[in-house]
Amino acid sequence: MLDTVLRRAVAVVAVGLVAACGPSTTPTGNEALPTSPAPTSAPASPTGTTDEPGYSAALSARLLTEDSLPPGFTVEIATVMAADAGNRLPGTGTSCSDIVPLLSARRLTGTPSAIAAATLPRDSGPDDLWLGTEVLRTYADDGARRALTDLRTLVARCPNVLPPDGTGRYRYAIAPGPRLGDESVHVRQSAGTGPDTTRWDCLLVRVGTDLVVIQEEGNKPGGDELLVQLAEAAVRRYRTTGS
Repeated sequence: MLDTVLRRAVAVVAVGLVAACGPSTTPTGNEALPTSPAPTSAPASPTGTTDEPGYSAALSARLLTEDSLPPGFTVEIATVMAADAGNRLPGTGTSCSDIVPLLSARRLTGTPSAIAAATLPRDSGPDDLWLGTEVLRTYADDGARRALTDLRTLVARCPNVLPPDGTGRYRYAIAPGPRLGDESVHVRQSAGTGPDTTRWDCLLVRVGTDLVVIQEEGNKPGGDELLVQLAEAAVRRYRTTGS
């Protein structure tokens, strides 16, 4: 039970403050996208700061809701977003340990016109907590397609990353995944071995010029079924709530 409590605390930090895709020992300065989660069971009217770059209350209304999720999930909408990485792809001389947020898809290259995000916990018992996040990005140009191309390039360049503090090793790969939307990428991210393996897999789905992203937060292997279910539900809701 303590492990469950700690994992939830780490996930809240990962979504709410500053983190990369991996354990809480991730190097500092690697910003996650969503911050300041505000619990809610409805999509409309998330409260909080609205003058941060990229924040969109209208886009937040297109995030998953409890009614559109499998049983047991709750939704905590974020109201402040950190910026993505901009249009410059890190050069080959850049250390892989310095681009963990890009490898993990917590940040992407490019500059979205708007971002919305939420934490998606499912608590099935005292020792059974599955955690995920959803991030929506809209672009005024072909940024979504370029972001996925850059992500594939970076993961191919850095399949194994040793953090500066030397604690463990992160592994990254483009994995087989469901074909969703107009284009989809499944980034497999893990640390540890055997029963101690922890995963932070991510499904990124391009819907026209926009991106729908579902990421699992430090779960044990075997959570792909929920990851795919949430990605399918997120794409379905995004399409049906469009103008």
